[in-house]
Amino acid sequence: MTDATPAVDDGRAERPTRSWREFVTKSGIDTRLLGMLIALAVIWIGFDAMSHGKFITSRNLWNLSVQSVSIGVMATGMVLIIVTRNIDLSVGSLLGFLGYTMALIQTQGKISVLGLNLSISSLQQHRWYTWLLALAVGLALGALVGLFQGAMVAYVGVPAFIVTLGGFLAWRGLIFRTGGTKGQTLAPLDSTFRYLGGAPERSLGPWKTWLVVLVVCIGIVSTIVLARKRRSRHGLAVRSMAMDVGFAVGGCVATILGVYLIAVKYKSPTTGKSVGLAYPVLILIGVTMVMTYLANRRRFGRYVYAFGGNPEAAELGGINTRRTVTYTYMVMGMLCAVSAAIQTARLNSATTNLGIQNELDVIAAAVIGGTSFSGGIGTIPGAVLGAVVMQSLRSGMSLLNIDSPSQDIVVGVVLVTAVAIDALLRVRNRRGMLGALLGGVLVAAWVIQTGRP
Repeated sequence: MTDATPAVDDGRAERPTRSWREFVTKSGIDTRLLGMLIALAVIWIGFDAMSHGKFITSRNLWNLSVQSVSIGVMATGMVLIIVTRNIDLSVGSLLGFLGYTMALIQTQGKISVLGLNLSISSLQQHRWYTWLLALAVGLALGALVGLFQGAMVAYVGVPAFIVTLGGFLAWRGLIFRTGGTKGQTLAPLDSTFRYLGGAPERSLGPWKTWLVVLVVCIGIVSTIVLARKRRSRHGLAVRSMAMDVGFAVGGCVATILGVYLIAVKYKSPTTGKSVGLAYPVLILIGVTMVMTYLANRRRFGRYVYAFGGNPEAAELGGINTRRTVTYTYMVMGMLCAVSAAIQTARLNSATTNLGIQNELDVIAAAVIGGTSFSGGIGTIPGAVLGAVVMQSLRSGMSLLNIDSPSQDIVVGVVLVTAVAIDALLRVRNRRGMLGALLGGVLVAAWVIQTGRP
């Protein structure tokens, strides 16, 4: 017999492993969202270096925040549609149609579509409630269009690709049949309505901005406290108190510094005064909060993710899957109306090319933000961050005078890379994922470099 050599206990087995993976697991951080933040930081630093410090400035980042709003708003709805394994190709055309309709109410005081005329003579004098009525009509019309498209998909059984492709053509064509204007530009719009578009002269200003920051910080702390109490009440594991305090302090500090450097520090080119947050950014924050609450805390959101994860099981479990799918398209239609109001207000006019290619940017933002075409996976904040990434790419390339075709190539490469990474993550192929990421970055960098003048 041989004696077994006793194991030497050097205390390493009892020593806690302080790796970043363990920290991420215990903290409950969304790794996809964390990866997006890292990618966004790399994009900003890279473009700032290539532009010799012109990208990371208060002026450029303030404009970037306003330009990201429209796509970000629609991307929050596209998440729910893709989660249910569907698609909506009509959002850009629908945005143009709704924006043109709202502008028609403000400029001519009537609604006229395919020979159906509804004149409102009192609105021709630009009453104080003109912009409210125009926005209400846009939201109602967007919901109606979404209801129609959703019903065609859910109840009639027409594939979502075909239904929304038809909408892509039809809603764009209706712009030329609306109001009898034959596609003429409609301008100017209501002065109050223009606040929805954002401009240095039409922003919150310093003290209102800091009030918003205070509310956001209170919301961050309250969310962490309530989540901790809720998990404790249900007997679930909770994070350490130090970790929760760190997240609360870190979130508030990041909010304060970000708002100061981007919004408060930026001076209006005309007045020289501090601009503050733009109203569209405030709208995007509100839409993100509402959509996140709808997706995570309401029955409708749970039904959406349950259906996307396993449609057969969801239907057998008693979920009205047809109604759920229809409601996702209704929400998407209303979000298109919000984005249409933002874009038309920003331009102070409605044109026939409003919203062209927006459907591609919206889908790309949702996918880049972590939404999976296989269904059941996707987050609202991720889609908004994806919209910021998309706009950062376009803004940075415009700053470097990259030609438009090269910009489209880069966006296409980024989209395909994001889908490839998602597919490789599902099969746990980390090496392939890193290879796809490296390949996409190299191709995009090569296109940017060769596209510079």
